[in-house]
Formats: sequence, C-alpha cells, structure tokens
Amino acid sequence: MESQVDFDINDALKYYLSDPATVPTPEAKGNLQDCENDPESLNNGLVNSVLNPIVDAIAENPEALGRCSTFDSLQFLLKSASQLPTHTLSTLFDLIISGLSSKVDALHNDLENEDQEAFRQQKQLLEMYAFLLQWCIAVVEVKAAEKTSAAPAKGRGTGKGAKAKGAAKDGTWDSSAQLQTAMDTMCKVLKLKLGKIFVTTSERDTFVGLFTRAVYLILESEQRIKSTALRMHAFKVLCIAVKHHGHAFGAQTSIIQNLSYFEHLAEPMAEFLHILSEQYDYPQLADEVLRDLSSKEFNNNDTRGPKSVSSFFVKLSELAPRLVIKQMMLLIKQLDSEAYTLRCAIIEVCGNLIMDLSKQEERNENSKTQINAFFDLLEERFLDINPYCRCRTIQVYMKLCDLEQKFPKRRQAVSELAARSLEDKSSNVRRNAIKLLGKLVTTHPFSVMHGGQLSYKEWDERLQGVEAQLNALKPPADSPGLGEKNSQGEAVVDSELLDDATTLDSPRKEAATMTEEQKAATLKKVVEDAATSELVTRLQLTRKYYNEAIRFIEVLHAGTPVVCQLLSSKNKSEVIEAMDFFVVIDAYKIEAAKTGIRRMLRLIWTKGNSDEGKGVQTHLIDCYRGLFFSAPDSFSGNDVANYIARNMISLTFGATPAELTSLEQLLNTMVKADHVSDLVVTKLWQVYGVQKQEISKNQRRGAIIVLGMLATADPEIVVKEMGSMLRIGLGPLGRKDLALAKYTCLALRRMHSTKQQGKETSVALSKLANDHAILTQLAAMVEIVSDSKEWFGVAEQAIGAIYTLSKHPDTLCSDIIRRKTRHVFHSEGTPKDTDAMEGVETGLPSPPPEEPKRKQKGSLALSQLLFIVGHIAIKQIVHLELCELDFKRRKVEKEKTKAVNGSPVKSASVDEQELDLIGGTTEDDFTDAMSHIRERELLFGENSLLSSFGLMVTEICSNNTAYQDEDLQAAATLCMAKLMCISSEYCEKNLPLLITILERSHNPVTRSNVVIALGDMAVCFNHLIDENTDFLYRRLNDSDASVKRTCLMTLIFLILAGQVKVKGQLGEMAKCLEDSDKRIADLSKMFFTELATKDNAVYNHFIDMFSLLSAEKDLEEDALKRIIKFLSSFIEKDKHTKQLADKLAARLQRCESERQWNDVAYALSLLQHKNEEIQKTVNGGFRLVETAA
Repeated sequence: MESQVDFDINDALKYYLSDPATVPTPEAKGNLQDCENDPESLNNGLVNSVLNPIVDAIAENPEALGRCSTFDSLQFLLKSASQLPTHTLSTLFDLIISGLSSKVDALHNDLENEDQEAFRQQKQLLEMYAFLLQWCIAVVEVKAAEKTSAAPAKGRGTGKGAKAKGAAKDGTWDSSAQLQTAMDTMCKVLKLKLGKIFVTTSERDTFVGLFTRAVYLILESEQRIKSTALRMHAFKVLCIAVKHHGHAFGAQTSIIQNLSYFEHLAEPMAEFLHILSEQYDYPQLADEVLRDLSSKEFNNNDTRGPKSVSSFFVKLSELAPRLVIKQMMLLIKQLDSEAYTLRCAIIEVCGNLIMDLSKQEERNENSKTQINAFFDLLEERFLDINPYCRCRTIQVYMKLCDLEQKFPKRRQAVSELAARSLEDKSSNVRRNAIKLLGKLVTTHPFSVMHGGQLSYKEWDERLQGVEAQLNALKPPADSPGLGEKNSQGEAVVDSELLDDATTLDSPRKEAATMTEEQKAATLKKVVEDAATSELVTRLQLTRKYYNEAIRFIEVLHAGTPVVCQLLSSKNKSEVIEAMDFFVVIDAYKIEAAKTGIRRMLRLIWTKGNSDEGKGVQTHLIDCYRGLFFSAPDSFSGNDVANYIARNMISLTFGATPAELTSLEQLLNTMVKADHVSDLVVTKLWQVYGVQKQEISKNQRRGAIIVLGMLATADPEIVVKEMGSMLRIGLGPLGRKDLALAKYTCLALRRMHSTKQQGKETSVALSKLANDHAILTQLAAMVEIVSDSKEWFGVAEQAIGAIYTLSKHPDTLCSDIIRRKTRHVFHSEGTPKDTDAMEGVETGLPSPPPEEPKRKQKGSLALSQLLFIVGHIAIKQIVHLELCELDFKRRKVEKEKTKAVNGSPVKSASVDEQELDLIGGTTEDDFTDAMSHIRERELLFGENSLLSSFGLMVTEICSNNTAYQDEDLQAAATLCMAKLMCISSEYCEKNLPLLITILERSHNPVTRSNVVIALGDMAVCFNHLIDENTDFLYRRLNDSDASVKRTCLMTLIFLILAGQVKVKGQLGEMAKCLEDSDKRIADLSKMFFTELATKDNAVYNHFIDMFSLLSAEKDLEEDALKRIIKFLSSFIEKDKHTKQLADKLAARLQRCESERQWNDVAYALSLLQHKNEEIQKTVNGGFRLVETAA
C-alpha cells in the first residue's frame, strides 16, 4: 500500500505564501517530475494520463488524497497552472471541490464518534483539501485576471481569425459557477463542529483562514464583485466564519485593508456588515470597524483611502443606520479631518440618519434630540471651508425635503441658509443652493389649508383676517377675568393664587348658596367661555401657521434678486438652474418670479458658438414655451390660440426698451422654429383690429408690438394686414393713442428687413409710390398737431417707415418739411411768431413772443419741426448710402451678365437702359458724387431745404437767453448735432458751440444726446473729433448717472472699434470700476476684459492709468487698490510684469507722501517680479526712502 502524506499545514503555508513555486513535490508522478525543468513538454496527453487516475481514485474514496503521489501530483499541476489549458484547470477545480464535499458529507456521521485518532486523520485530510482549494482558487483568479486584461488587446487584434484560433486553443471557460460551488462547500465545512476536530484555537484559525483568504482574493476582483450571486456566496462564508469560528478580528483587519487598497470594495464591505448584523445577529464587527475608522487619520497626499472610507460610511448608513448611530459620537470626529471627502461622507451620514429616525413609528424624546443634533451639524456645514462639503450639505437637504415629516422650523432655517449660499464664491454651491430653494418650494408644508400657492399678498390678507378675528374675541380691556388672563398670561395666574391665599379669612362669601337660575347661567357662561377658548386656541395656531408661511415667502422674495444676478453668470449650468427656479416659483404664484422671468429674456443673446451657449438659448425657449405658449390639455384649439395670444400680449406690459428688444429676438427665434401657429397670429390681429368692443389701450398696443416682432422673422405677417394698420394705427384710433400709432409705424417698417436693403432686387421692386395710402397716412401722422411728448416717438418711426417703404422718400419728406414749416410760421393768430421765424431764416433773428401761452405753443411747434428736420437729415444720409450700395450691386450684376452672355443684348427695358447708363460710370465716380451731395448740396445747396435750418438751429442754440424754452433748446441741439453728421464743414464750424452746450447745459437729456452725437461724428469725421475727446471723457464725471452711463457706452464703442486713439484718459474709465451705479461698474469691467484681448492694451496704458488714479484725491485708498488689482490681473506675460515692476520701482524714489508710496508698493506687490533690489526697497519702507532722498 502506498505511503500516506504526513501533511503539516503550517509548513505548507510557509512555502505557499512565500512563493507557490517553492512548494516541494517529491512524490509527484515520475513523468511529471521530468517536466519540472521543461514546462513546454507538459502536454495534454501527459496531464490527462496523470489526472484521470487521480479523479477516479478520489471519486471512489475522498481519502485517496492522503496518498503521497496523489497529493504531490496535484500540487505539481497547480504549480504548473500557467501551462495548463483551461479545461484541465476546470477538471482540477471540480476534483478538489467534489472531494472536499464528499469528505464533509462523510464527516457529518463520524463526528458523533469520540475517537481522537480518527479526528486527527480527518483533520489532516480537511486541511489538505482546504489548502488545495485555496491554491486552486488563487490560480483561477490569476487566469481570470489575465483574460480580463487580454480582452481589449484581443479586440484590437488581427480580426476574426485570431479570435477563433485563441478560442480553439483555450476554450471559453467561465469559472463563476464553480466558484459558487466551492463557496457552498466551504459553508458546509464551516457548519461542521470544527471544535471537535481542531482542538486548539490557533489550529482552527489557520484552517478557517484557508477559506477566508480565498474569499478575500475573490472579492479583490472588481469584475467578480459585480456578480450578486458570487458576492452573496462570499458574504455567507465570511459571516459563518465570523459568527461561529472567531474570525471577527481577522475580518476587521481585512476590511480596513480592503478599504485602503481597493476602492470598489467600499460599498460591498458595508453590505457585508449589514448582512452580518441583520441575518447573523452579529453587530459587534460593524461597531469595531467603525470605531477603528473613526480614529484613523489620513495623509494629505492619500486620495484613495478617504474616498473609499467615505463611500463605506455612506453605504452603511443607508443599509444599517442603527449600526452607525451607535458610533456617531466617534464618527463626528472626522468632521475635523483635513480630507474633505470624509467630511462629505459624515454630512451624508447625518442626512441618512435623520431620514431613518423620521421614519420610525415610535418616536421618543431621545430620537427628537438626535434629529435636532444632526440638523445642527448639517447647518454648521453650510460654512465648511471646502465648496464640495457645502454642496454635499445642500444635496442632503434636498433629499430630506422629500420626507413626509416636514420639520417646519428646520425648513425655515435652511431656506435662510440656502438664500445666503446664493452669494457663495463657488458656482457649484450657488447652483445647488438654487436647486435647494426650488425643492423647498415644491415640497413646502403650507398646502394643507389653502392649496399650494405662495402669493405673499394672499397669505398676508389671511393673516390680517385671523388677527382681526382674534382681536374681536378679546374682551374689553376693563373687564375682569378672561381679558386679563389673555393679555397678561402667567402673571395673572400668579396674582390669582395670591388672591386665593388672602381670601381664606372670609370663606363664608364663597359658601353662599346659588339659585337654579344662577347655576344655569353660570353653566352657560362656562360652556361659552370654553368654546371661545377653543376658538382662540385654534385661531392662534392658524396665525402661527400663516406667520411661518409668510416668513418662508419673505426668504424667497429676498433671494430672488440674487438669483436674477446669477442669470448673468459665466457658468451656464448655473444660469439654467436659475431659469428653472423662476419657472418653479412662478407656478406657485410668487410675485418676485415676474422680475426673474423678464430678466431671463436677455439670455436670448447668449453666444451660441459652444454647446453651452446653444443650451442656454434652447432652455430659455423651452421655459418660455412652458410659461406662455403651453395651454392646459383640456383647452380646445381656439381656446389654446386665445390663451397664447393673451400671454404674448401680456409680455409687453411694463417692459423696458431693452426687454422689448430681447423679446423681439426670442419671438423671432420661435417663429423660425415654427413654435407660433397661424391661428395665434390671427388672434393677435383680431385684438389689434377690434372696434365694436372697448378694449384697453395696453392690449391693443401689445398686439401690434408682438406682431411687429413676429414680422422680423416673417414679413408676410404684416404685409397681409396693411389695411388693418391703415384703419387702426394710422386711423382715428392711432391719432387718439400716439403710442399705438408709433408701434404701428414700427410694424410697417418690418415689411422690409433692414438686412435686405441694398442687397436684393426684390426690395427695390416692392417699394411703394408716394401716393400710396400707407405713405400718405404716414406723412399725415408726422404732421398731426399734438402737445404730447409721445408725438416725437411717432414722428421718428413714421419717418423711418417712409424711408423704408417709399421709392422716393426724399420727395415725400421734402413735402412734409414744407407743410410743417408753413404750419409753424404761418399759423393764424401768431404774427409775432411768424416774424420771428422769418428773421431766423434770413439770418437776422428777433426774440420769440413774450406771451406765455403763445410762446409755449410756438416753441413746441418749432421743436417738432426741428425734430422732423434733424431726423430726415439723418435718414437721408442712410438713404444715400443705400443708393450707393444698390448702384454697386447692380453694376456687379451687369458685369456678371456680360461675362456670361459675351455681349449685352439690346432691350427697351427701362431698368436695362439705366444699367447701360451706369455701365460707364466707375464706383469711385459714384462715391465721389455721393460725397459731394452729402458735403455740399444737403446743407449748402441753393435749392436745399435743409440749408435754412442749419442757420436756424445754430441761432437758437447760441441764443439760449432769447430762446429759453428747455424743450426747444434740446430739440435744436439734437437737430444741429444730426446736421453736423452730414457735412464736415458744418461740423467744424459748429463744433465749439456743441462742446459749449455739452459743458454748460443743465438738461441731462441734452448732454446725453450731445455725447452720442460726438460719438457719431468721431466715426464720420474722425480728424475733427480726435482733438476734442477730452470733452467726452469729462462726462464720465458727470453729476447725472444717465449721462455718465451714456458716455461710458459711447467711449467703449469708439475705443473697441478703433475709432478714437487712447491718449492716457483710460484712467477715467478705470475710475468707473468703483462707481456707485452697479451698471456703470459692470460696463467698465466688461470694457477692460474685452480691451485686454487687444494687443497688450492694458499693459501699454497701465502706468498712465496708475498715475491718474493715484493723483485722484477723491478716490479712496481701498477703491484704488481694488481697481489696480483688477487691472493687474490682465498682465500675464513675465516680460511685461518685469518691465512694469521696474517702471513702478523707479517711482518709489519720487514719492512725496506716504499715501503715494503705499500705492506704488501695493501695485508692485501684485506683480510677480523677482528683482531682489525692488523687494529690498519695498521692505525698507517709506521713511527710509524719504531719508535717502
């Protein structure tokens, strides 16, 4: 009989854990021994010849493994596993599993036998099988890892042929099922009474360790752990080992190590502890692990460890919050950890524990105390130094908002914290704060009594009603009893007790008998008092409820302006969240939502170059579609159109010009995307054209405003309804409502897109004759007599419409000027006015009449005439430019036709004759002719209508004592400024007068108009204005904010467009960075940000700006520092930084005051210069420099 193995598990493990290849196998089959030095010779036939007999032997009797040759042969095969094909390895794996399983089944019966010698032999066999099983699993995992890493390479191989070849050689083997069987067998072994087999604890631990080591090895594979079945089998083995075989300490150590080295094991380890606690009633291990981790400190460079531990904490608190809450006092220490991921985890754990405690059916004082403590921790974390922690806190609160229990006091506190977080420096925190506020609104607890709306006005009215009811129930102030009790509270109770104590001397009064009637009356009074008391209590609770709702609404109102600002954020996801917030609060009727929804409109201008920009525009359109273009499902088609039309009109109510411009762009985009149906357009025309019913002026105006906007995308919308506009806006209704007439004229201008003028042939052909009804009515609208300020807007748009629609607008406008002049100077009953104006025309003016009434009427009529003249002059210049463009276009087309046809074919067509006439004219000749008309004919020609007015406006502007009417002066100045844009000669002649008006006028509107005019002249006649830009820059210090803002915008345009040269005045614009008007400060920031992109402009002018700013006495030191810090952020090149540092350092020696020295030193501190001499000079301080000087 073959000798039996004398197996020592400790020796075997020593070799195996050192290097499996060193495990001695002296008794292996001879033919295997021959392959030890030549692994390639280990072929399938040889392996099968050895393995098959062993399989048969063990199948017959599991104890066959005890033979030396069998055991060593199996060990040899496992050593050579890398050379074995997978099917052989699978057979070997099955052999060990089945042998161990059979042995376990046999052992169940033998354990009742008390023969120690038998146990010793069984123990050795069990250890041998367990040792081989552990080794086999390790080999299988190595194979699986190789397969996983080779998979991508195989995919990039030489194609299907290579794949098929590999499959044929290796076979496809999924060892998952065998691993599950192996772990099932382990469980069977561990369920034995191992205490009888393994006498000492160390022996048992060594044996159990063979199984647990293999299981941990399986868990180390990220692919294996994804299989739920494998994971559950592994957990089962470990749970039995911990529960029944003292593996707790080993498991604790392994879990800590796994969390440190394997990120994917964070959540599975939490799941394992949960199963161990719930199914095996062993929470002690979780407690120990949590205690161990709570005291663990992580290195700053360690990112994997804290991340893995954090995931573990969070997952365990989700699965087994009761386990975590016991150790919470220790875990809270991690809030002081430098690793922000751990702080994030504890924050989330607090949230999970609150969720668990709030769902408990039986709540006691202890659970309430715990909930409050966790809420306190969360509220503190709103001030965490790391933005990720602040974000996580907000996200936790978003989960808590969905709980059935609302925690009203805590909701109020967190709403205030979220509103504060809207101003956080981190965009991620701000974005999450917006989401939290939206979540607080959608889950608010104030929907019990009056529905879910949160209108402040409605809630305030309800509160006032309750207050009135409570006041009515209070007894008069002089009545005893209830009134005192209600008003004084506990103090009354104390005094009554004292009264009872002092009236013990006369108890007979109380003992007096009462009649039946008195008893009934007393009883009735008691019942009434009880009912009143109950009502008062109910009303007081209602008042408290209303007060809480109002406080919450007030927080939302306070936070809304900040969210409005965030609509301008550079972070597009933040902008999208802000839009969603306004959509949500609008659904709950919160009044402040209207402001945000209007502010959202400007986002239609977001640059769409990137996906983010397009995303903002698309999201804005989706929001507006949801808010204004989506009717309830129950509406019919007609009702839907009415609903949408009414909403579109409402968007124009109270809108500023900027908002209307943005709304126009939005509607233009929506029409192009086919989001506006024809039926809605029809409804809008019906609202505009209705005459039988009285409708509000705003509604009719709104309809034509919207139609004009829609026409920018589809002019046919307006072209089809010219009759309606003629009848309504240019008819009696328009004369009564000048704003309606103005918007009608604007809509008529949309019949021709401004982008098409001078470019498309169809435009010229579709122009109207001057006797067309539309043009006749437009001219009439310009000439109507009105004292309203709105007349100027009507005249502006009507003249614009004439130049857009007419074939010969100059002829028609000449007639308008003539008729209006006759009306002004030949009006009945105003001979003095006539004489005065005739004097002006001849150049010898006389003062206007002194009679107050006539003077006012005459000055207004003259103001209107001058406005018409000025606006026609500007439009005439544009008309000439369009004529020039049209000429060039037609000439190019003719040349193309010649090139195609070879020689032109003669034709009697008028247009072709015209083309023949211009065929010999060069573009330069035509341009020169146009320039001559503009320069000499319009203002100085013998037959020019405008020539007389040039002299007139100069006279009025230069004699402001004779012509004292402020409106007339404003109109004359505007007219003169427009005429100056026509001719350089006229401009040069009157420029000193215009600058004098700019400097001395008390009217901010006039000053703003002159600033804009100077900007236009800088474009037209740059050589004239270039010498006078200082006068423009001075307006940056204007006392009126509107003039200052206008000046800044004009200068921004001129500088960025390269129309004016900057000569050191940029310091004036830099001062605007600290302006009290936020819009001016924002404009200035935008300007310098854009300027910084243009050829080192900020660097080139930095010293000049610094000189001007440091010399400014009115500029505070802190303001100067903020400006310099902002400007220095644009100087990025090292070369520029060093040069600036040298220039500034030279100034230190010349500083006359400590303030100057401090300013220079601060500027130097912002520059990353590396000059030791400069640093030494700065460190020396002002006094040292002064002494040296």
